[in-house]
Amino acid sequence: MGVSGMLAHNPTPISLSLSHTHPFKSNTHQNTKINHSIPKKKRRTIHSLYTKYSLINSKSKPIIRDMAGFVGIVVSDPWLQNQFTQVELRSLKSHFLSIQKTRSNPKNGDFTLKDLSLAMGNLKTVSLSEDERTRFLEENFSGLEIQQLEFEQFLRIYLKMQGKAGSKGSTTSAFLKAATTTLLHTISESEKSAYVNHINSYLAEDEFLRKYLPIDPLTDDLFEISKDGVLLCKLINVAVPGTIDERAINTKNLLNPWEKNENHTLCLNSAKAIGCTLVNIGTLDLAEGRPHLVLGLISQIIKIQLLADVNLKKTPQLVELVGNSQDIEELMSLSPEKILLRWMNFQLKKGGLARQVTNFSSDIKDCEAYACLLSVLAPECRTKPHPMDVKDLLERARLVLEHADRMGCKRYLSPKDIVDGSPNLNLAFVAHIFQKRNGLSTQMRQMSFLESQFEDDALVSREERAFRLWINSLGISTYINNVFEDLRNGWLLLEALEKVKRGIVNWKQANKPPIKLPFRKVENCNQVIKIGKELKFSLVNVAGNDIVQGNKKLILAFLWQLMRYNILQLLKNLRFHSHGKEITDADILSWANTQVKSSGKFSRMESFKDKSLSSGIFFLHLLSAVEPRVVNWSLITQGETEEEKKMNSSYIISVARKLGCSIFLLPEDIIEVNQKMMLTLTASIMYWHLKRPTAGDTRSQPLDCETASLSESTSNLTSDDSASDSSADENAIY
Repeated sequence: MGVSGMLAHNPTPISLSLSHTHPFKSNTHQNTKINHSIPKKKRRTIHSLYTKYSLINSKSKPIIRDMAGFVGIVVSDPWLQNQFTQVELRSLKSHFLSIQKTRSNPKNGDFTLKDLSLAMGNLKTVSLSEDERTRFLEENFSGLEIQQLEFEQFLRIYLKMQGKAGSKGSTTSAFLKAATTTLLHTISESEKSAYVNHINSYLAEDEFLRKYLPIDPLTDDLFEISKDGVLLCKLINVAVPGTIDERAINTKNLLNPWEKNENHTLCLNSAKAIGCTLVNIGTLDLAEGRPHLVLGLISQIIKIQLLADVNLKKTPQLVELVGNSQDIEELMSLSPEKILLRWMNFQLKKGGLARQVTNFSSDIKDCEAYACLLSVLAPECRTKPHPMDVKDLLERARLVLEHADRMGCKRYLSPKDIVDGSPNLNLAFVAHIFQKRNGLSTQMRQMSFLESQFEDDALVSREERAFRLWINSLGISTYINNVFEDLRNGWLLLEALEKVKRGIVNWKQANKPPIKLPFRKVENCNQVIKIGKELKFSLVNVAGNDIVQGNKKLILAFLWQLMRYNILQLLKNLRFHSHGKEITDADILSWANTQVKSSGKFSRMESFKDKSLSSGIFFLHLLSAVEPRVVNWSLITQGETEEEKKMNSSYIISVARKLGCSIFLLPEDIIEVNQKMMLTLTASIMYWHLKRPTAGDTRSQPLDCETASLSESTSNLTSDDSASDSSADENAIY
């Protein structure tokens, strides 16, 4: 958002351009005039805003600083600017600066084709071999041999080379792993229309949003309304109720830039906390209403809502799909999409259809599977003629949707979307059918096995959830649905270790999935244990085979030590605070107590298992100490009853996320004083506080301290734009 955009809510019309002209002064030669038409008090306020937005208008450093300490890269060509998010631009700028230092002839400033080829090879998003890169550069940019390369030229070359790499072919993945950005930055009008209708339906009664709804799907109103962050926060609560304490959402009619940024930060951190994978998206992207990013985020939120019941815990009747306990274990390890496919094929078999559906795209285009599925689930709602009696595919699809309407299912797609094989919309449609009528037996068999699987759920599920979301936030290659099942081959644990400490994994000795031979899995897990011991983890009498066997207790213990190590290393790496010293749990405890005491409060935390923490008062004092305006004390209870404790705990988590803390705990963790989660919460607040620029401090993390390559940036999450200046691994702490 530009300077004029941030000042748009000021009643006095002021225009600020990308120059050094002060809003109250007329810079004519050496003479300076003060604009006295603006009241003195207001001049001081806007002067403060202007100072915060001090523009560094230099060719070598095209950046803008804003109130949140965000550093934005600005290029002269608007089209080129729009091809990248700010996260991408910052990572590419860092990469560009690094190759300037390592080029063949740094003295005269010339780049060679070899320099460029090597530089592009370090960007994993450019999946071309060295020969292909060199050949491509020689064919298209041979004149660069004797030229000095500027950043914008580098961006154009990167775009063309990425396009060349993309033309070789692409792979698809589950929606939760799909990036929220694409090279072409295009959006599907059909998807936009479907998601708008979903929002109109589920948020129609919301008191604050009522004045904006219904949204017209034929316009871009969705992206305009999303700019203040309220709609996205509310949508997250529809998907997973209770994720955001709505008392923490800023919902005034006219929000200032700080309040909008807080909503966007709360939205992104909460989206990660329900399992969204956010690649190359920051608060600035939401504030600008970038269609492809906003729609990508909305798509994930809605799909999480629609797939919430597609698991054995929520729908134990799914046990009907399998034959024995071994098959049940396999079913528990599947992603919601694969479970949905298995359920669909189970119903199709009952309907007498010989073939199986393997995807939500090409296998559904002819409508045969849909016609059979709906006939099995709701024979009383059949249409005439039967869809398969009609040759025209669009007419078939129309009859299928008419049948679904009679069942009370929301469409989510048009006949053309079915015929075109739109995977996202077909997935949403089938998921909604499953919600409405799954056709599974209510007579449960093999309940004893299921009960044994879930009997310890209360003890381990919250920690499993926190660790699973944290690992997914690191940007590993495969989305984890269940840590006890998905980590057993050791590969994803090795990826997580590499994200936490680069270069620590010996990939030559690692076995990449799919792994059929059990001893190969053991080899991976043995290396995991070996690395853990190098990092001084407590792993007495623990072997790789324990992970392969899915030992829940040992897996959780290892993940906790890995998460704790990551936390302490990130705090240590803030060298201007820690001076490179090791950070301990005691340091975090002492910091928190010092902050609260210096703010004039008398609450104190004796340890991370101090039972007094269950009231939430200490953490509210700590949040208020690091950011006085963030806690609304009129909403706080004494924290004496269970209900009061729950209200305070829910508010604490949302306020911390609103500040910029990426945390995955639940209110129950605070109420029960889960020692591990108390440490992560405190450390997250500490990290946010120490990392943010102080007043008058222009020491945001420098560009050359960012992630070394775009591949690292695009594989990790950024919770807000102020956080994304540093290594992407730092943005998803817990």
